[in-house]
Formats: sequence, C-alpha cells, structure tokens
Amino acid sequence: MAKDRLSGITTEFKRALSEIIRLEIDDPRVSEMASVTHVDLSKDLKYAKAYISVYDTEKKKKSTIETLTHAEHFIKNEIGRRIRIRRLPQIKFILDGSIEYSNKISEILKKV
Repeated sequence: MAKDRLSGITTEFKRALSEIIRLEIDDPRVSEMASVTHVDLSKDLKYAKAYISVYDTEKKKKSTIETLTHAEHFIKNEIGRRIRIRRLPQIKFILDGSIEYSNKISEILKKV
C-alpha cells in the first residue's frame, strides 16, 4: 500500500514539475529542450531527485540545471499549488545523460 501511494505521488510530482518547467519558467537560461525524465522521492517525502534531460549544448545544459536549482523555491511553491501533500520535498536537479548515451550506443551499433 505504501509503495502504491509513493508511486502515485511520484507520478504526480513528475507531471507537475514537467508542466512548471515547460510553461511557468520563462528564463532564457533554461533550454526549451529540457524535460523531466525521472523523479526519485524519499519515503518520508523530504527529498526529491529530479533527473532533467537537456538536448542542447553543454553550456545550455549547465545553465539549465543551475537556473532550476536557483528557482527551487518558486518551483516548490508551484508544485504545492498543483498537488496536495503535507510536506514539499527539497529538490535536487540532476542532469540526465541517458538520452545522449543511448544515441551514442545507437550510432556505434549502426557502424557495426
């Protein structure tokens, strides 16, 4: 039962975070090609790791993560408006390189 609840909250958290990044953050330092690939919430809902994939230059990837980290308070407030949970977790934004890695592997396989 607890896993189902945490899974549901994680899904809603990811959806809300994706909407906020896509629609609410109007900052040129955030890449338009940024998307939330995965969210890990701790069992006590104190901490969240948000994996962000950015399909852009290295400079833009770095600025996107830095800007999101700087805007954490705003993002937490917006998430609080969208989903009802008792405690809003501290969010750590992590650059997710899995898409680039899979593209690299695909290119290698095509060459073989």
